[in-house]
Amino acid sequence: MEEHWADVIANELLKLRKKHRIATGITPSGPIHIGNLREMLTADAIRRAIIDKDGEAEIVYVADTSDPLRRRYPFLPREYEDYVGIPLYLIPDPDDCHENYAEHFLQPFLESLEILEIPVVVRRAHEMYKNGEYEDVTRISLENRDRIADIISRVTGRDIEDDWSPFMPLCKRCKRITTTRVKGFNGRVLYECSCGHEGYASLKEGKLVWRVDWPARWKILNVTCEPFGKDHASAGGSYDTGRRIAKEIFGIEPPYPVPYEWINLKGVGAMSSSKGVVVPVREFIDIVPPEIVRYLTIRVKPKKHIDFDPANLLELFDDFEENLRRNDRSAQLSMISGICYSDVPFRHLIVVGQIAKWDVDEVLRIVGRIYEVDDVTRRDVERRLKYAKRWLEVFADERLKFEIAEDVDVSLFDDEDIEFLSRFAEELSEDMSAEDIHNKVYEVSRSLNVKPSKAFQAIYKVILAKNYGPRAGYFIKTLGIDWFKKRVEKLLKQSSFP
Repeated sequence: MEEHWADVIANELLKLRKKHRIATGITPSGPIHIGNLREMLTADAIRRAIIDKDGEAEIVYVADTSDPLRRRYPFLPREYEDYVGIPLYLIPDPDDCHENYAEHFLQPFLESLEILEIPVVVRRAHEMYKNGEYEDVTRISLENRDRIADIISRVTGRDIEDDWSPFMPLCKRCKRITTTRVKGFNGRVLYECSCGHEGYASLKEGKLVWRVDWPARWKILNVTCEPFGKDHASAGGSYDTGRRIAKEIFGIEPPYPVPYEWINLKGVGAMSSSKGVVVPVREFIDIVPPEIVRYLTIRVKPKKHIDFDPANLLELFDDFEENLRRNDRSAQLSMISGICYSDVPFRHLIVVGQIAKWDVDEVLRIVGRIYEVDDVTRRDVERRLKYAKRWLEVFADERLKFEIAEDVDVSLFDDEDIEFLSRFAEELSEDMSAEDIHNKVYEVSRSLNVKPSKAFQAIYKVILAKNYGPRAGYFIKTLGIDWFKKRVEKLLKQSSFP
């Protein structure tokens, strides 16, 4: 059996050293989404795998709070045009509920990491600059401006402007870092800004450009491994320049790279906070159990893209439940502490919840027709039933939603329907399993020369007054075979069928 990708990486890392620091980093410029979460879950799967092999590992999460607002994003008020170019930590919260813009988007994400059991050491970039952690690497970068420019030029194949600098000073007047130009360095940075201001900035007032900031961070934090998006891993990308700057300027080995592909939202493509094309993590984990959110990413090798359709997750639930029973490694690495799983499938809870109007006791009574209801089942059903209800309300396809029809509408049926239902109900018995019932549909329909699709439609019409519904065998077993027989008997009494 092929070894799980996280174990493969863990083995490689443990050949180098026993203790590892895995870095992650996301700019809180907008809602942090499921696509961003791939980086965190990739890191955590590696962390868990290292620990399982008796190594030591921790994740450091750097929130890029010093990054400037690049433009006014579609979700921002028009007045945020005035904040373009200003670091995120200096911009007011658009909803006035957090200390600043960066915290507004960062805090819900950090809450999500706790729920997903991804332990991280949180570092805010602007605090790292302010408290002097970047001071030495910034000085080294400014002193080696020409060497760094040469590396970037050679690796990327592009010309570097004569006035380019690895450091972006913070203008004391307009508070922007994208409009300043370094004019000199003698321990302090002399700069001029397009707003007309000239002045000096200390090495704590501003930030390094990304291609220099990244390897500088590796040195400051002693990073040994880092997952990052495929855009950074492309030829001439920021990992290529970062690797050389790390070795040639900062004198360190670059971290073990783990590039990953995007998570694509169905019908849209790669998610993007700046474009407003997102499923925010904090909202998603209120709707989908955390172990399933983890499994969405951990089951797939990082270099393979993930197609994500929040309305079509039942196969993912099925896959997780089956692999959990098989003790599959992806399921192991996805599990959350303190939870238990029973034999009741999530898709069954979707059906039973609607039948029982989401009443837990009634759900457990109905579940008992198929599964043993012990303490584990009760705790599991109580927990996952809440998710089943939320997922059905927010994401599920309308075809999965139903209500039991109050009465049977005889006008929906022709003679062929009624003949099939009469024979089918007659041959059902209480000791039949859901699979037995499902197979009986085909057996009876063949004997009457009725198309199976028409037979299933007749079943749904007598229960729901529409042509589709949940898997028929489980549906009838869940409702109760005696209930279904009485339902058909009611139809027969109202019809002219002999």
